[in-house]
Amino acid sequence: MPAPNLLEVDSMNVWFPTRTGILQRTSGFVKAVTGVSFSVGPGKTVGLVGESGSGKTTVGKAILKLIPITSGTIRFAGVDITPLSGLEFRPWRRQFQMIFQDPFGSLNPRWTILQIISEPLKIHFPELSRRQREERVAQLLQKVGLSPEHRYRFPHEFSGGQRQRIGIARALAVEPKLIVCDEVVSALDVSVQAQIVNLLQDLQDELGLSYLFISHDLAVVEHISHDVVVMFRGQIVEKADAVSIYTHPQHDYTRNLLASVPSLD
Repeated sequence: MPAPNLLEVDSMNVWFPTRTGILQRTSGFVKAVTGVSFSVGPGKTVGLVGESGSGKTTVGKAILKLIPITSGTIRFAGVDITPLSGLEFRPWRRQFQMIFQDPFGSLNPRWTILQIISEPLKIHFPELSRRQREERVAQLLQKVGLSPEHRYRFPHEFSGGQRQRIGIARALAVEPKLIVCDEVVSALDVSVQAQIVNLLQDLQDELGLSYLFISHDLAVVEHISHDVVVMFRGQIVEKADAVSIYTHPQHDYTRNLLASVPSLD
């Protein structure tokens, strides 16, 4: 029998109120995400694609409870985490991590790499000593292709690709099961993009990670994803395995997206 899904999103809506007048009364809603449903299996990658403003990042943040959802259900490992408050959700927080689009803006420029990666360890593994945290950081840096000596440097001393590797190491620190990758290679050179994507695949094979890979780059999504979900104006217009999406797209919007990918032809 197939393994149960790690993440299940069912009929999720994320609406933001618009307020007018002196009293700032709610006059309507911006429906950023409407009726979104999909799942992510253990050790699998689901590519979430669409143009800018389609609601992709909103979905990712809502799953991590960084923004509230209006209605719908989010289940993780079979448990409904939708109604959990911030305090109730804290024990679950280490199961979800996010790698952000901007590899520089997401790192505190005043902290060393050791401080940046150690911070989640202090929160989720308070029993670790300072020496144990340092050893853990050194191991994580090696795992993402950096030198342990790099932990004493600051973010501005690294290239964009190296900073994204640091972001990956920080995400791995708490041993998550699901990582939301939000446009993680869009700000990088093409050659560096390939290195980061290959690193993510190697880590998935080694650690059994699941990814929600958010991107507008269909070529990258095709390379890394097992399944693809296509979003347009806050709604899912098509979802299928990656091969079917790229060889036999069913929706006009999906076909237009594929047609817009540059090629040497």
